Formats: sequence, structure tokens, C-alpha cells
Amino acid sequence: MEHAPPAVAGGGQERTIMHVDMDAFYASVEVREQPGLRGRPVIVGGTGNRGVVASANYEARSFGARSAMPTAHARRLCPHAVFLQPRFAVYHRYSTDLHAIFNAVTPLVEGLGLDEAFLDVSGSGALLGSPVQVAEGLRGRVEAELGLACSIGIGPNKLVAKLASKAAKPRPSKQGRAPVPGPGIVLVGAPEVTGFLWPLPVDSLWGVGPANRDRLRKLGVASVGELAALPEATLVAALGKSMGHLLSELAWGRDERPVTPERAPKSIGHEETYSADVVDREELDRRLVVMADLVATRVREHGMVARTVVLKLRYADFTTLTRSHTFPSPQRTGPAFWGAARALLASLDLREGARLLGVSATGLLAGNESPGEQLSLQFQGGPAAGQGARERPGSPGLQHEQAAWDRASRAVDAVRARFGDQAVGPAAAARAVGAPRGQRDALPEL
Repeated sequence: MEHAPPAVAGGGQERTIMHVDMDAFYASVEVREQPGLRGRPVIVGGTGNRGVVASANYEARSFGARSAMPTAHARRLCPHAVFLQPRFAVYHRYSTDLHAIFNAVTPLVEGLGLDEAFLDVSGSGALLGSPVQVAEGLRGRVEAELGLACSIGIGPNKLVAKLASKAAKPRPSKQGRAPVPGPGIVLVGAPEVTGFLWPLPVDSLWGVGPANRDRLRKLGVASVGELAALPEATLVAALGKSMGHLLSELAWGRDERPVTPERAPKSIGHEETYSADVVDREELDRRLVVMADLVATRVREHGMVARTVVLKLRYADFTTLTRSHTFPSPQRTGPAFWGAARALLASLDLREGARLLGVSATGLLAGNESPGEQLSLQFQGGPAAGQGARERPGSPGLQHEQAAWDRASRAVDAVRARFGDQAVGPAAAARAVGAPRGQRDALPEL
């Protein structure tokens, strides 16, 4: 069996995809902001007993710390590390500048989060040079303008580019030693695709999680090359038609997915995990104000409105409940989101307390959808969504209220864009902001 020819862009041009991934983004931003941290292990995440590591720099990784690890475990592995609470407003600002650099290279940018993106540079060669020259220029701009390092993988498709960027990254060294620099840029041309992929472990491929990895091991498959050697019919019998076909294609380096610019988010959310279970409903209401306000800000930043608000509550035994409220027409303001979330929380039993609380906006639409009916809300003791009177859509009072909230939201957005998320917030959240640190540990979900 022979592998497929390289993918081509429009007009028969060979496709060139880059995957750009920042190195330990959150931790690197903190070191950039606080130069005194340079060379020290830095871990960003919730600092309470139930916190989770969001980012660890390579000095911390040399002691075994890594993202998604419980902070308590990371602290045992690396007790002398500097542990910092996430500052997502700061990371968001750096990310905005980073994506502006990406868009200066090509309009075909597909962001995967704050710190990574796919770039289709198939048409950039005439102006910017070879793919490696484009990557070198991009890395140089990121270093010069942001003071941060990134790793870039280049290949004929997304799969190869993403795995190549991983190969380009630095590596942790032995404890106490400086990280081992990576190549920074790894280019895998079409003729080298199978030679690059086949030695990799099979769980390097998309779709191979723990369950599928165990199924493949029963077939004697541990590497991508061993996967490629199996007939597709065997994979289909073991994994199902869709997954069997997908993995057969990926094992041979075939991936036809295009780079899709400006992919709209499906949901925008924010959640908090507490170091001690919170049983006070008023305290949770105040936290909902903060979360709903931040979610509404993110929704507006994307130029969108939301049809539905979802409340997430997790108890101490990890039982997790979700409840949702769909508005009569799309909304975009903090008071609307908070009122709906507060009414949903009121319907839930809090005798065991909350280990985690979260709010998300779903059913997102372009912002030119007119909000229409707006719930009548008051922060200080007023009725929540679903509890107070509604004004008739299109009524003068309703239009006036909506216009007032829109003006207030724009003013808040302008202040936060310049000074960060914590610069201004709802007055009803003041007591939550002053809560003991142990009860404010949170890892927002952006």
C-alpha cells in the first residue's frame, strides 16, 4: 500500500500548514511580566487544596509538574516553585497581540485557544519566502514584540503540523538543570510524512484515547507504523466504521481538513473550584454575579449574543448537575445572564455545599441578532430572571432599559480592555471579592 500524494491547495499548489504553539504560555507570560522569576520553577493554577495546574514552565516540569495535575501534587513534587493564581485578563491581552502577528502572515488563521493556532501559508511563499523562512520570521516577531517563545511545526496538513510543533518544543532536563532547548521549528515535507509518523506512539494520533489505545494494544499495535500495517477492515471491526477509517487515514498521514479562519465558539463559560465547600447561598449568588458578568463580557468581545445560559454545580462527592434556561430572545448583558443563573441555582439543593460552580452561555449567534425581550432585573434585592415581571417586547420601558444596559456594558468593556478584568465589576459582587483566599481559588474556563 502506498501513501497518498501531498494535499494541494487551490490551483494545484502544494498545501503548507503551520501549527504555532506557545511554550508554557501562562507561566511564560508571568515570567515576562516579572523578570525576577526567570530561571525559577513557576506554576500557574488554583493554589488551594483542590486547585489544578494550568501551566508549568520547563524548570517546574523538570521536577514532574505538568498541566492538569492537582496543585497539591505539584507542590509535593516541587515545593520550592513559585505558585501563582491565573490572570486571564493579562493572558488574553498577550493572546490578542499574538493573533495579530499571525494575521500579518496570512489571513488563513484558525485559533485553537489563547496560545496556539493553525496557519495556512500555502500562498505566502512569493512574498515571505520558504516555509522555514516564514516560520523564522514569525518566531522572531513573537520574541521581539511579546518577549515569548513559540514552537512551530510545518507540514502538508494539520495532523503533521501539530505533531511537528510538539517535536520542536524544549524538553525538561534533570531536576535543577536548565531546560534542553528544542529546535523551535520542525519541517516535515510530504515525502517524509510516513517516516516521521510511524515511529510515534499510536496515542499521538487524534482519536486514540485510553479506551482505543487499549483496544489497539490487543491487536498488537503500539506505534503509528504498526497501525498503518493493519488492513482498514481490521480496524473497522475493532473500532467501528467511522473511527476505523479515520485512524487508517491518519496512520498514513492523510488529513484533508482545511484551516478554517474565525471559527465561532460554541459556548463561552467560566467556572470556579473551591478549596472548601460553599454552603452559603448568598455567597454563591455573589459569585454568580462575577461569573455571569465575565461571561457576558466574553460574549460581547466575540460580537455575539446567547440564547441559553447553563449553570453547572458539583457537590463534594463529585456528583455534577447542569441546568439551563433559554431566553425568549438572545441576550448579551451580565444582568440577564446572572438573573437566569440565579433562578437556576435557587432550584437546586445546597445542603451538601458546592465544590464547583460555573456559568456558560450557549446557543451563540452573531451580534446583529436583536436582543428583543429583556428580563427586568435589579441587583440589590430585585427579582431574578423568571421571578419578576416581564415587560412586553418592544415597549418603551423595555427599549430604554436595554439601551441603558448596552451603554453600561460598552463602558465596562472599554475599561476592561485597557486595565484588565478586575478593573471594574458589579457592586453586588463586592463581598465575594473580599472573601477568604481559600474560598476564592478558581480556575476560570475561557
